[in-house]
Amino acid sequence: MRADDASRMPEVLFVCIHNAGRSQMAAGLLDDRARGRVRVRSAGSQPADQLNPAVVAAMAEVGLDISREFPKPLTDASVQNADVVITMGCGDACPFYPGKRYLDWELEDPAGKPLATVRRIRDEIDARVQALLAELVGSPAEG
Repeated sequence: MRADDASRMPEVLFVCIHNAGRSQMAAGLLDDRARGRVRVRSAGSQPADQLNPAVVAAMAEVGLDISREFPKPLTDASVQNADVVITMGCGDACPFYPGKRYLDWELEDPAGKPLATVRRIRDEIDARVQALLAELVGSPAEG
C-alpha cells in the first residue's frame, strides 16, 4: 500500500444490468450526499440506449438533474479502480477481483414501473446511500 492510499478518496461503483435506473439513481444520490468526499461511478453489464424517463423524473423531484447522464458499459478497469462495488441485480455479469469490497443491494427494478413505484425505489436507495456514506467518510457534511 502506498503512503497516500490512506488519504485517497474512496471510489464507489454502482452496477446494474442496464445502467438506466437503479445504479444511476444511486450514483446521483451518493454524488450529491457525499459533496466531493467520494468518487462515484455507475455502469451496466448490458447498457441500455437511454435512462429510464421515470427515473429521471423521480430524481428531478428531489432536486437532482441526471438527464444528461447516459448508460455506460461495465469494464474491468471500472471495477479495479473501485474500493466498493455495489451490484443491483447484475448477477454473475460483474467481474470479481480479490480484495475488493462487494455489496449486493436487492432492489426492485424500476423498468416499466409507474412513477410512484420509482419514488419508493429511489427513497430506498437513498437510505442505503446515506448509510454507506456514513460508513465510508463519517458524518454527513454540514451545509
